[in-house]
Amino acid sequence: MLFNSHIFIFIFLPLVWLGYNYFKSAGRQESGIIFLVFSSLVFYGYWNAYYLLLIGCSIVANYGMGLLIERPSRYKRAWLVLGVAGNLLLLAYYKYLGFFVLNYNYFAETPVALESIILPLAISFFTFQQITYLVDSAKGLTSEHSFWHYCLYVTFFPQLIAGPIVHHKEMLPQFTRPQPRAIQYSDLAIGISIFAMGLFKKVMVADNLAPYAGDVFSHAEAGLPLSAYDAWVGALAYTFQLYFDFSGYADMAIGIARMFSIRLPLNFNSPYKANSIIDFWRRWHMTLSRFLRDYLYIPLGGSRKGKFRRLINLFVTMLLGGLWHGAGWTFVAWGCLHGVYLVINHGWRSFISTNDMAGKGSSENRVQQWLLAALSRVLTILAIVIAWVFFRAVDISSAVDIVTAMLGFTDDTSEIFKVSKSLPAIVLLFLWVWLFPNVQEVMKKYRPAYDFESKKFESSVVMVLWRPTLKWFFVVMPMLVVAVLNLTQLSEFIYFQF
Repeated sequence: MLFNSHIFIFIFLPLVWLGYNYFKSAGRQESGIIFLVFSSLVFYGYWNAYYLLLIGCSIVANYGMGLLIERPSRYKRAWLVLGVAGNLLLLAYYKYLGFFVLNYNYFAETPVALESIILPLAISFFTFQQITYLVDSAKGLTSEHSFWHYCLYVTFFPQLIAGPIVHHKEMLPQFTRPQPRAIQYSDLAIGISIFAMGLFKKVMVADNLAPYAGDVFSHAEAGLPLSAYDAWVGALAYTFQLYFDFSGYADMAIGIARMFSIRLPLNFNSPYKANSIIDFWRRWHMTLSRFLRDYLYIPLGGSRKGKFRRLINLFVTMLLGGLWHGAGWTFVAWGCLHGVYLVINHGWRSFISTNDMAGKGSSENRVQQWLLAALSRVLTILAIVIAWVFFRAVDISSAVDIVTAMLGFTDDTSEIFKVSKSLPAIVLLFLWVWLFPNVQEVMKKYRPAYDFESKKFESSVVMVLWRPTLKWFFVVMPMLVVAVLNLTQLSEFIYFQF
């Protein structure tokens, strides 16, 4: 069930909110939790009820494995390895088996046949989330053992499909803390406002950019030539489509959870304002970056085994992060590119840290620092755009064709898009993402997310703050109405496919 659908906005969400608050107002908190579990399963099974069996078995198996891991036993580590391996094998079967067989047939010239395997919705997210639970159980960080609470931790519908990837310790205390019976209208107002802003970005910006990106990538897939301008329009259209699509989802998820007085972790913090690739990965899909750092990069050795090994660990982490997004060589290339970017970025930081920083406080030096920051931001966004081409393309060949056209290695002068129409839109989008605050900054007086810290949100030139006033009602409600009126065609969120 899509957040940007009439059935969700007008039927599912109001009914679930009313039902949950009915149990809460009656002092039946545990019944409210069970009600949310079954509502979340309805939300998940709306697409394909068959996969309710899959997520149900996964939940039961991981819950039982967590109990075994927490018991004092010399087999604790063995249970952990078995649990993590089981989750990864499930993910490998549904997500990577077809990719492996396809490549095996190509290189070995064999005709191995494999029936089409449909990727279950959200399998990457609920698998990784349950791996965090098992690892945290082995570390003694989980003290909650209620089966229904664990089910809600995995299935809570605002974050079930595309994240954020949450920790047990972040969510369970919120579900189980004593809550007032009265409806929290302040949380409802905050949640609706955040949801409306996210829905507006998804429907009015991301979905309207999709045709521009689709035309260019379809041309490349068909082997048709592209002009440099068209290639840049397509790449930038997808760059901004993905930005507003994913940030829209992240805002909507946080907003829906806040309606239930739950704060989800941040997952998106204006990543195109990053001045380096390192900074980008602290802002983009923040909970996935946290997972890759804590459960892959650090176990590989992190930075504990020397500078060279650190760079290797970074590259391997990003390579596997690319594969997490999809079973395809384009995702491998995307992960490799970001791995190379991070290696270069860390190398550059090491180089400049050895330079003399004399004159740091002078006005001349401040101007140089500002210019360097501006140049760094431009170089960073250019590197990101090139990498997104591989992320979006259906194959390496079409991605290379688009990139070579972007770099000017093309004789084609025909244009799909008019400069007079598309260039102003591109400029406006850059101004939006570089100068204006994100939703978390707008809502910062009300601590919109679980791990919100105001000091992380000080990068906007323009700043406006939301307040529960009539003025903001007449800002938010038109955004919601306009977005709902434009829900003429269902459009999935891009991250649903991962």
